Order: sequence, then C-alpha cells, then structure tokens
Amino acid sequence: MKGLLVGRAAELARLARVLESAALGTAEVALVGGDAGIGKTRLVSELVAEAGSRGFNVLVGQCAELGDTLPYLPLADALRGAEPAVREAAAAHPLLGQLLPGVESAPPAGLTQQRLFGSLLGLLAEVQPVLFVIEDLHWADRSTRDLLVFLSRMVQSERVCVVGTYRTDDLHRRHPLRPVLAELKRLPSVTHLELGPLDSGEMSDYVATLGDVDAQELGVIVTRAGGNPFYAEELFAAVAEGDTLPDGLASLLMSRVEVLSEPGQRVLRAAAVAGRRVEDELLREVSGLPLADFEEAVREIVSRGLLRVDGYGYAFRHALLQEAAYTDLLPGERSRLHADFARLLTSPAELAHHHLAGHDLAGALAASAKAGRLAERLGAPAEAHSHYDRALSLWDRVPDAAELAGEERATLAFRSAVMAADSGDNHRAVQQLRALPPTSEVNERLAYYLVELDDQEGAIAAAQRAVEAAADQPTLARALATHARTITWSAWHAEAEDIARRAIETARAAGARDAEAGALLTLALHAENEGDMTRARSLAQTAAAANTGHLAMDLRARFHYARILYEQGLLVEAAEIADAGIQLAVETGLNWSTYGTDLRFLRFLIHYVAGEWDEAEATAAGFGARVGTLPEAVLSSFALFVEVARGLPAVEARLNWLRPFWSDILVAYMSRGMAAEHALWCGDPALALEHVEAAMATLEPGETGTLRVAAIGLWALADLGQVEGADDLLNRVRFAVESGPVGERGPMGPEGQAWALRAEAEWHRVHGRLDVELWRRVVAAFDFGFVYEAARARWRLAEALLAAGARTEAQAEWDLAREAAGKLRATPLETALSDFARRARFTTGGGGHGDGGLTARETEVLRLVAEGLTNREIAERLFIAQKTVSVHVSNILGKLEVSTRTQAAAEARTRALL
Repeated sequence: MKGLLVGRAAELARLARVLESAALGTAEVALVGGDAGIGKTRLVSELVAEAGSRGFNVLVGQCAELGDTLPYLPLADALRGAEPAVREAAAAHPLLGQLLPGVESAPPAGLTQQRLFGSLLGLLAEVQPVLFVIEDLHWADRSTRDLLVFLSRMVQSERVCVVGTYRTDDLHRRHPLRPVLAELKRLPSVTHLELGPLDSGEMSDYVATLGDVDAQELGVIVTRAGGNPFYAEELFAAVAEGDTLPDGLASLLMSRVEVLSEPGQRVLRAAAVAGRRVEDELLREVSGLPLADFEEAVREIVSRGLLRVDGYGYAFRHALLQEAAYTDLLPGERSRLHADFARLLTSPAELAHHHLAGHDLAGALAASAKAGRLAERLGAPAEAHSHYDRALSLWDRVPDAAELAGEERATLAFRSAVMAADSGDNHRAVQQLRALPPTSEVNERLAYYLVELDDQEGAIAAAQRAVEAAADQPTLARALATHARTITWSAWHAEAEDIARRAIETARAAGARDAEAGALLTLALHAENEGDMTRARSLAQTAAAANTGHLAMDLRARFHYARILYEQGLLVEAAEIADAGIQLAVETGLNWSTYGTDLRFLRFLIHYVAGEWDEAEATAAGFGARVGTLPEAVLSSFALFVEVARGLPAVEARLNWLRPFWSDILVAYMSRGMAAEHALWCGDPALALEHVEAAMATLEPGETGTLRVAAIGLWALADLGQVEGADDLLNRVRFAVESGPVGERGPMGPEGQAWALRAEAEWHRVHGRLDVELWRRVVAAFDFGFVYEAARARWRLAEALLAAGARTEAQAEWDLAREAAGKLRATPLETALSDFARRARFTTGGGGHGDGGLTARETEVLRLVAEGLTNREIAERLFIAQKTVSVHVSNILGKLEVSTRTQAAAEARTRALL
C-alpha cells in the first residue's frame, strides 16, 4: 500500500458513520464504486484499521476474474484469512466449514444456498461485531451477488457492517452487477459512495507522500494522472526510470481495449489519433466503417467506459487511456490516420498537429503560422507563441518557407517573442528578440521586457536605440513611451516627464493608443513619486479607461490604477478595478502574465487589508504551495500573509517550496519577511532577525518595502532585548520616507506612513520605552482600513497604557484588539493577547467575542475537551491540524484563567458555556 490517504476525508467520515451505526446495533451496507486505481481499496483499508481498533472481527474477501467457475470465492477467501476464533466458529457450521482449507465437501442435500446463507447469518451473530469487506464486486460470481443481496436485506439488528467495492469503468451496459446495484441502492440500509478523481491540490499532496520530486516533475505527474492515485504512483516510479508511460500502467490500460470487438478497437484507435476528444461525424469518416457498424462499435466502447459522450462527440474517460492507445499504434497506421484527419479538418491548429504527426512538414509549417495568427487575433498569446515557435522550428527543413508562412522569418519570430511576453514569459521573449535584426520595433520591445526583468541598464540602452532608429510616427511614439518608462527610476528620472509628454503628443497624432496609455502611466508614476496623488490617480484612470486593444498594456493600466487607489487607502474602489482586470486576464488566458499575476496578488492584498480574511484565504488556496516557476513563487509568497497571521499549518511547507526562489528580490522580500513574522509568533526572534537581514539585503535604499521589513526587525530586536542594529534599521526607514529610491519623495500613502510610525514606535520599544502617544499615532495611521495591523498596534498601545498606569484605557484597547483578532481568526495574535491579559489580570468575559470571551471555534474545541477527547482526536473530528488544536486549547486555558483541561471543563460548566 503506497502513500497516505489524501483527499478522502468526507468519504471516510461517511464510512465511519456506517461502522458506528453497526457498532450500535443497526446493520449497515456500504457500496464503494470508482475507476480502477482511484483509491477504493486504500479507503476501505482505513475503515478496516478503524474497525480493528474498535474490536470488530474483520473479514476481507477478494473476487477474482474467473466468472462463475468458483462460487462464493470472496466468502471462502474471507473465512480463510479470518482470526482463529472466527475460523473455529465457521468450522462448526458444516456448509461454511466446507469453504475452509482441509475440509472435505459433504454431498449436496438440497436447498444448499439457503442453508449456507442461514449458516453465515448464524456465524455473524456469534462473532459480532463484524466488518465484512468484499473487494472487486465487478468480478463477483452469481452466488456472491446473491449473497450480497441476501445480507443487504436480512441483516438488520445485528452489529454487522458489509462493505463492497467495484470498478465503475468495468460496468458495461450488460454487466450482471448493474441490476444488483440498482436494487441495492434503493434500500434504506445501503450507503453508496462513488469516488471521483482527486483535484490537483490533493494530487500534489498525494504525490508528495510518495517521495521527493521537484516542482516540474510534480506538475507533469499531477497533470497526466488526472486525479487517479494509482496512475500517479506508476508515473512517479517512471520518473526515476525516464519512462513516459510505464509498462505496467500501459498494460493495465490496454487490457481494457483488447476486450473490444475488432470494429470497436478500430474506432478507438482512430479516436486516439484525434486526441482527447473527437466529433462523431469526423470519427465515423476516419474509421471507414458503415454507419450501423460504427454506431454499434461506439456503443460498445461507451458502455465499457473507455469513451464518454461529450456534446456531439466523444471524449476519452482518462487522458492516459488515449495516450496508451495512441502509443500502441504501428508507425504506418499512425501516419495514415493523421493524414486522414488532416484531409477532413479545417481548423489550422488541428491541421498543424495532424500534418506534423503525419510527417507533412510543409503543411505543418503553413498551418502553424496560420494558427498562430488566429490565436493572436482571439487574444490567446500562449497558444499563438506555441504555434509560431513550431513554424520557426520547421523553417530550415521546408523549401519556400516564407511563402508557406505568409511572412518573413524575422516577422514571425518577432510575433513569437511578443506573444511569449504577453503570456508571461519575458525571459523567452528577450532571448528571441536579441537574436533578431536590431530594428526600432525590436529594441522597443526588448527595452520594455528588460524593465520587467529589472535590467535597468540594458533597458535604457535598448530604448535609446529604438528612439534613434524609429522610421515612422507610431513606432517613434512607442519608443518614446518605453524610453520614458526605463528612466523613471534611474538617475535621469527628471527627464522622464518631458519624454512621456512628447510620447503622448506623438501617439495621439499617430493613433497609437497603446503608446499613449504607456506614457500616461509613466506620468502617473512620476506624479506619485512627487506626492501629487490626485494627479497620479487621474492619469492612471485615463490610461485604464483607454481600452487600447493591446492586452498587456490594458492589464498594466488596470493594475497601476488599482494599485494607486489601494495605496491611497481607497480599498473599495481599488477592489472594483482589480476585479475588472482579473476578469480580463481570465477571459484572455493571461492569468500567469506579469500583470495577470500582479492583479491577483493585489486583489488578495485588498482582501487581507480590509479584514476579509475568509475571502483572502480562499484566494490564497489558488496560490499553489508546490511552485515550479517564478510567477507561481510570487503568488505563493503572498499566501503567507494570511497563513502566517492565522497560524495555519501550511506555512512551513510553503516556505520550504519557496526557498529555492529566495534569489528573486520580490519573493525574498515577501516570503522572508513573512517567515520572520512566523518565527516571532513561534517565539524565535533570532531566526526572525536572520530573515529580516536577508530580506533587507535584497532591497535598494529608499524602497518602500524597507518600512515593513525594518519594523518587523525592530520587533525581533525588542523581543531579544538587543539594541545593536536598531539604529541602522530605523535609519533605513527614515531614508525611505525622506528620499525614496531616486533621492526625492513626496508624501507617502497611508499604509507607508503607518509602517514608518510603527518602526519608530518599535525602535523606542527596543530601548525599553513604551511611548503611549506614538502608539496612538500608529493605531490611528492603520485605522484607514487595515484591520489586522490596527489590532496589532492596539495590542502594543494596551501594553504602553498599562505601563503608564492607565489600566481602564488599556483594557478598552485590548478588548478592541481581541474582538478584531477573533473575527479574523488571527490565532497567533489571539494567543499573544491572551498571554498579555493573563499577565495584566484583565477581565476577559464578554466583549462580544463569544461566550466567556471564547471564539466560536474555541467553544467547539472546549466542548470536545469536556468530552475527554485528546488533541489528536479533536483534530480528526474537526478536520484541523493537531498543532492548531493545541493553540486553541492554550487560548481557552488563558481566557478561562485555568491551568488544566479538567479545570477548563469544570469552569465551562460553571459558567454554562456548554
């Protein structure tokens, strides 16, 4: 048995309830269906272990693919593998004893089946409680099917649980188990579960239990396995061997194909060449079968679960089945079928695929170029780039390539580079552009993408070359707009405004709306840096409303407009613009483009700041922890904000996957900054300081990111009681406030101002001073709408007030902080507040924070503590981590002002909290 049970908590809970009912004296039957390899046996093995731990006698019998030749095979198998006491009891029943090894069969005496069934009922009554598992009912003989129906109807008040498993993909329309299942599902004592595929997150978790695998291999395994754990195991094993489709898995899949009739196999082979899905009419034409024969063949294939009806066509039930059938084709057969499809198709993308697979290179090149242009027009840059690259890869192998493609190689390569960047692969775009003749257009795009990759020197040089080489007004407008952008954060930033204005004038005269929008955004950033936020917002709004038709530019404009609104504390307005940008990215397939990614993390931050943490956590759930690319790592870093603040168990695993990306400035800034907070909540300020120093080393002097990280570093120093390094951190903060990254800084936005004040207050705390008025200013600064940080600042304000002797006011601030932390379910902050309240001897009751000051979740945990459950049992009952339960129990003890679980239960009953 490989791997841990993953993604089946709900199904296991249903089976556990069936077992519980049987334990209490109401017999139950459960039928568990699912495709081969989906995890039926793994799930039932968990139930078997649970039953064994509860004192059940467990009988497990296996059906075999032998037809009706061996009646009662699973019953015999179960009795032979039973505990000695059960075997002895069975031997006392003559008909059951005959199923045991070494016992001679008695001559038939009539009514044998009824007598055997009666004997089994007697045995079950004698050895109850019993869990009887029958595996692989799809292979069950007629007598075993009768036995299953008998037990389902006749066991009622016995402490007996019967569980049967079967493969749904083996149940063709005439399968004898079908009517049995239909009959049983109508019975009130029968519970039916059908296991579906695991989702991608669950599959990632499952594969991780099998052993070490890098992110790229993990992604391939998860994609190809299609939610099937067994397929994942086989593919995982094949990775080490370098196989694409393991022999064992291919044999399993093809064994289901080989039982088809010859026409059925012929149709399925044609469908495999078509791909995962094929239209009915197209498949009929390629199969070459008469209509009646074709329809009978398809009916056979569908009934055996190899294809499923999908609209006006058919789709393979699993992608690996299509792959296995395709791989099994002979080379000539495969080429002929591809040629047949190419003869009938009109879609350029499909034509390109079939021409290439059929070794028609000229046809593949022409169709690929056409498919790329079509994808580009439809706003699908990733697909367009793929098609263009395929055409370029064939260029030198095909005569008259330019004529076939409809354009010169350099033009096609330029298109490919632009599409690569639009889909988020700036590195690939830069690589392709550097291989092209250095025209103005090529240098302008090269400069634009180098800005995205933080190569300022290279970007400025390329932009200057683009301006000098511009041959017409639209080209000049784009070159000027990009040039202005490249110098915005450089020593020549003062020139950016004049160049951007010239770009706007040129763009408007030439009708180059994308260049105009780009220059407007540069002016907005320039105004923002000078502190003219009203003008910055107006310029960004104009750019965002332009709808240039250039997707990357439209996303960039929406991001910066939403970002400027966010940084001014206009969270509602920022959310509206970010949502519109995300919708555009999703509709055009640009989720992973630079600004598609930026918009999603900005939307997450808006949720986070506004205190909408359930929404933030739901959004973060889409930021996969097992990352393999830089855009994935950036998004994953943002998920840490809410996971660290809520004390979720996923933090450590996410940080481990992010560690290889710590060379990237943005990932290091966010993930190491949040790792520092996590270390502080875990009581390790020394580790927190290490993370802070590493994050600060990636930031240029004057960057606004300095503010938050430095404030966290000062918190760590205060907890360490260490003064050394505090002045340096505070000086970095003050330089960022006064000078900014280019030596000039206007007024900062509300969040920046709040973090700067927080750093000042933490610096005083390092030196042993709790400055009440300064902490009041920190609270007021974060009260623009940053719910969590306002609560954290109130915690420190309450400490300062208590130290100053203002106990009543300190309690009031503490109450507000606790209420906010409870609503956010910010467990580490709740714990810190509880510890402080215990030391301060605050009154912890009431406060609108649940009965007795407990959150709803804490009340739930307390109820289970009072029942005598351990932390592990509570975690299983509530489907949360055991560590999380421990944190809740600590909070409960603090809030109830007791030191043991028994005292907590007694106090809860005294206060009528339960």
